[in-house]
Amino acid sequence: MQAFVEFIVKGLVDRPEAVMVTPVTKGDSTVLEVRLDPADVGRIIGKQGSTIHAIRGLLQVGAAKQGKRCSLEIVEDGDEGGRS
Repeated sequence: MQAFVEFIVKGLVDRPEAVMVTPVTKGDSTVLEVRLDPADVGRIIGKQGSTIHAIRGLLQVGAAKQGKRCSLEIVEDGDEGGRS
């Protein structure tokens, strides 16, 4: 599923070399964390979230066919810093 999400996201953004998809296992499901250039985040989300909802829907259907559970999160690296 990781390669599938990478293929879709890289096709939508202006800077495909900055796209990184990292699988994180949480219990019985896998969360695919997508990191990309901040300028491309809007392209992935789309108008009113339509693009990200479509990608998530395709991911869930593909994972279900394989008997797995997957979800997708966009990770913004600026949010990891923590607060004092």
